[in-house]
Amino acid sequence: MASEIRNPELWQDGRLKIEWVRHHMPLLNSLEEEFARTLPFKGLKVALSVHLEAKTAYLCEVLAAGGAQMYVTGSNPLSTQDDVAAALVEAGLNVFAWYGATAQEYESHIRKVLEIGPDIIIDDGGDLVNLMHTEYRHLIPNVIGGCEETTTGILRLVTLNKAGELKFPMMLVNNADCKHLFDNRYGTGQSVWDGINRTTNLIVAGKTVVVAGYGWCGKGVAMRAKGLGAEVIVTEVDPIKAMEAVMDGFKVMKMAQAAPLGDFFVTVTGCDGVIVKEHFLSMKDGAICCNAGHFDCEVDVAGLAEIAEEISPARKNITGYKLANGRKVYIIAEGRLVNLAAGDGHPAEIMDMSFAIQALSAKYLVEHRDSISRESGKMVHDVPLEIDREVARRKLAFWGCEIDTLTPEQHAYLFGE
Repeated sequence: MASEIRNPELWQDGRLKIEWVRHHMPLLNSLEEEFARTLPFKGLKVALSVHLEAKTAYLCEVLAAGGAQMYVTGSNPLSTQDDVAAALVEAGLNVFAWYGATAQEYESHIRKVLEIGPDIIIDDGGDLVNLMHTEYRHLIPNVIGGCEETTTGILRLVTLNKAGELKFPMMLVNNADCKHLFDNRYGTGQSVWDGINRTTNLIVAGKTVVVAGYGWCGKGVAMRAKGLGAEVIVTEVDPIKAMEAVMDGFKVMKMAQAAPLGDFFVTVTGCDGVIVKEHFLSMKDGAICCNAGHFDCEVDVAGLAEIAEEISPARKNITGYKLANGRKVYIIAEGRLVNLAAGDGHPAEIMDMSFAIQALSAKYLVEHRDSISRESGKMVHDVPLEIDREVARRKLAFWGCEIDTLTPEQHAYLFGE
């Protein structure tokens, strides 16, 4: 099956990006060497849908080094980098993705990576798994299992699992400590502001930032905003997370109260309809809204368009909406993931941990294909603690850090063994 990409001639630029992140991802370096010796994925087809930029490309090459036949697409039409896609094709991988894909093109590309009958699925947001369970059910018996990268994707998996409709085991990569404690907090925290700053070229210090959602991602976004000199307001629906935000030094209020106050708005909830028409109408002139949740439904861009008297480009990747009250509200990257649709995503060192968890989880599925539960309603599996700790140990070693270990007496004291 021939790859479908925008421009194969861009491969050299993409290769430079991949080699740059390779230099800063020692965990994947070590796994690439290990996989090349042991070939854990020999003869297996891997369907992957993750934001298609340089770090993801390197993960694909690591899996290919382990013998996998890679079929790759993006998980967001605005996060695919065409030069990176071209570099993967030049390296012999199968890629079906391009920047700015229409909804129809995006779905067509997802279909392409499923039609090959994958043995392993690596998903970001659940689109591959969802389509497999609706339109490619005849291919399900071939699937050993899969890995899910995001909170949003896990929510979809849990719903399927509770209904007894999830038909193959899925590893909940996002729930691993070496993923969400670092990727979601430090990775999202930095990359969101990288995307906002490079797109707007405006100062954050002295501004008011409204962060919707105070999970691990929201904590990171709020922390970085505070570090940049902003006053931070948090909106939440969970009283415990709201209390955390207060104790972390942030103001907490309803979105209706925060809407007139904010200069920047960042949604990080995984829900829909977080910022809607009534909020836009009360925002100050020049307010800037963006989304850091997986899907483009948290900021109601369609609703904003309905009440706008004029819609026009304001800057690359920024659209201005003039309202009847004479004020303008700006949306970055059409309300899609701001850190990827308007930036390069998380730093390489952060994704080194997340993608090491992905690669080792996929290897675990292959090695335990005969023993991992396939009982209806029990198809979701946490990443084994030994994988989490192995990634942490390797990362500390690359940093040159040593930690203590329990003596036998201490172990007995703590665990009674």
